[in-house]
Amino acid sequence: MTAAAAVLLLAAAALLAGAASGSKWTFTKKGSVVTYDERSLLIDGRRDLFFSGAIHYPRSPPEMWPKLLKIAKEGGLNCIETYTFWNAHEPEPGKYNFEGRNDMIKFLKLIQDNNMYAVIRIGPFIQAEWNHGGLPYWLREIPHIIFRANNEPYKREMEKFVRFIVQKLKDADMFASQGGPVILAQIENEYGNIKKDHITDGDKYLEWAAQMALSTNTGVPWIMCKQTSAPGEVIPTCNGRHCGDTWTLRDKNKPRLWTENWTAQFRAFGDQLAIRSAEDIAYAVLRFFAKGGTLVNYYMYYGGTNFGRTGASYVLTGYYDEGPLDEYGTQKEPKFGHLRDLHNIIRSYQKAFLEGKQSFEQLAQGYEAHNFELPEEKLCLAFISNNNTGEDGTVNFRGEKYYIPSRSVSILADCKHVVYNTKRVFVQHSERSFHTADPSTKNSVWEMYSEPIPRYKQTNLRTKEPMEQYNLTKDNSDYLWYTTSFRLEADDLPFRGDIRPVVQVKSSAHALMGFVNDAFAGSARGSKKDKGFMFEKPIDLKIGVNHLALLSSSMGMKDSGGELVELKGGIQDCRIQGLNTGTLDLQVNGWGHKVKLDGEEKGIYTEKGMGAVKWKPLENGHAVSWYKRYFDEPDGEDPVVLDMTSMSKGMIFVNGEGMGRYWTSFRTIAGVPSQALYHIPRPFLKSKNNLLVVFEEEIGKPDGILIQTVRRDDICVHISEHNPAQIKTWDTDGGQIKLIAEDHSTRGILTCPPKKKIQEVVFASFGNPDGTCGNFTAGTCHTPNAKDIVAKECIGKKSCVLPVDHRVYGADINCPTTTATLAVQVRCHNKGDSE
Repeated sequence: MTAAAAVLLLAAAALLAGAASGSKWTFTKKGSVVTYDERSLLIDGRRDLFFSGAIHYPRSPPEMWPKLLKIAKEGGLNCIETYTFWNAHEPEPGKYNFEGRNDMIKFLKLIQDNNMYAVIRIGPFIQAEWNHGGLPYWLREIPHIIFRANNEPYKREMEKFVRFIVQKLKDADMFASQGGPVILAQIENEYGNIKKDHITDGDKYLEWAAQMALSTNTGVPWIMCKQTSAPGEVIPTCNGRHCGDTWTLRDKNKPRLWTENWTAQFRAFGDQLAIRSAEDIAYAVLRFFAKGGTLVNYYMYYGGTNFGRTGASYVLTGYYDEGPLDEYGTQKEPKFGHLRDLHNIIRSYQKAFLEGKQSFEQLAQGYEAHNFELPEEKLCLAFISNNNTGEDGTVNFRGEKYYIPSRSVSILADCKHVVYNTKRVFVQHSERSFHTADPSTKNSVWEMYSEPIPRYKQTNLRTKEPMEQYNLTKDNSDYLWYTTSFRLEADDLPFRGDIRPVVQVKSSAHALMGFVNDAFAGSARGSKKDKGFMFEKPIDLKIGVNHLALLSSSMGMKDSGGELVELKGGIQDCRIQGLNTGTLDLQVNGWGHKVKLDGEEKGIYTEKGMGAVKWKPLENGHAVSWYKRYFDEPDGEDPVVLDMTSMSKGMIFVNGEGMGRYWTSFRTIAGVPSQALYHIPRPFLKSKNNLLVVFEEEIGKPDGILIQTVRRDDICVHISEHNPAQIKTWDTDGGQIKLIAEDHSTRGILTCPPKKKIQEVVFASFGNPDGTCGNFTAGTCHTPNAKDIVAKECIGKKSCVLPVDHRVYGADINCPTTTATLAVQVRCHNKGDSE
């Protein structure tokens, strides 16, 4: 970024946020009217632009909400979106929970305190990679119910909950019509994905849902997402990555709203890292706005954590860690800063954008200009797009030439001056680092309790065949034991010593652990893509009675699909192969069932319940075991995580709170866990003697678990001299941003996190460096003195400005492979930091 660009962005931010910061709420008042036309939403007749971010209140502790919202505001957002979570709020019929992480009203009031609007997506089906799509399990037990269909039992329960939530919001004056922050409410969710399952009844259901929602008289518009049209006054909205180019709005009298701009992709266990670049997100936003869009919601802006058992089937505990704010609430650069700059610049020109006459010009093949002009006020804003892949180019626009990189959009203030390009990232980059906390390594004394392996005669629930899993667990546990016994004679066993019988079990659950005569036989699993799997392991049998126990586990209930109410799990077929007398079919052998683990029932993960069993000193190599230790809170304010690489699969509890599921033995195709680090928010911790309890299904080494802190102390710039910012110097004049000078020099700005200074230059090169922040390598045109120059300019400072000019670094601009690029990585510390 140039120094001039920084002036522009700071001026824009000051104009847009300064007056609102800490001020009394004035955006709406009692009696405010929220309407819309084909151009935008109107609040009391006033048009506005909405840059919104999804932050779901149950996915972080309330103590984190103020900071998250403050940072979102600093990121240029003026709106926050959240779902409501039916199964969190009404876990049993008529019994409601709005405490702690479920305190929806507290969250919305904090949004209002930060002078931001809110979008509430009531659903009440939400998907959201949330267990059962947000639908309570007890709905499944209502006779003749069909979810999300023109079905009276479902519609009755859905309407009851929707009206309950609307009334709760009204009682707290949360709707804009009451002077509150909520400007939009959503009914249903991505219904087009399953509409085909309900044929004509799907249309009838949507009509009913729309009319029911409108009849609640919220005083704000209702929306239906991922639709091209919606019934009556309900607004259809887009979900996706490139709604400006892939979505057609058929309701021409309604505004173009984008409810889910995916900042990455949610991940399941086994998935590779999901990355979406800041450049691509910014490109998609400006393509959408160029075509008249006025609201974009980043899904997710902050994803947070699927605590306890709240994640849907196979979904990672860390949710959308690649958003502008990562799982720990730290700013992921350059995604955060690049989008912040976009928001501030567009909003500084919103009068031209919202009130100007729109025009379109085809400049060349793949090049377009979308213009917004108010000639009488001499206001003009243009978006010039290069939609070609891999082809940079120069185009003529109104007598001037403009260089536009491939798949990028440039914003032209006054339809002349380039003030932003989506592919030119001038903000700094950041890299996370993880540091083992010294206090946590002290007094690391682990104890264990092995889960008893049940036998058929010890169970109370017995049937001829194995029962369906969800009907027994009722989503109160991930775990169900299946057990059976069978007698073998000497003639049944293989005569040859090199042949072992094999147990085969077909399962539609998510994972299975097998035990034969109390000995661990192995494990098997499915995946997000597979609907079932086969457990097939060699086993040792004996003459006489043999006992088979199978621990079937569910990694969350499915969150979508027209057949959701019919979802089944458990084992469907079991047999022993390789016996001398042939295959032994155990499917109708008689089965015992035990819901929940013994440790779950007794609550041994809590201080109160841990005394219900006898703990013993740690021994490695045991399956289905509980492990516990105490630890002190790490010093400082950095986020805290557990490195679970030494474990396999199970659940984590800290001071009785479920931190979520872990599954490090489920490796990606690259051979690494999809998630090895698990967030322990500091609000869950005490300064001393925190109880950590881990349930391990397979085999793990708990003494290898590391308690670490997370920093973003490594910051970088990566900018080419060949691509100057083309951004002018600006100042404010009577509430407007005004051009006062030009500055074409390109500079990189490095700024440490609060309370820290630059203490080390890790890497510096001018020429043709390669790689990304945290992984730079020098190229063939490397300048060896770059590191000394950067150190002289930056060491000991909170922030420094580096010129991007080959002459400063003594670089050979004629080096054949040079890209005239400056790449720098520095490390920030304060005196209290340990390495």
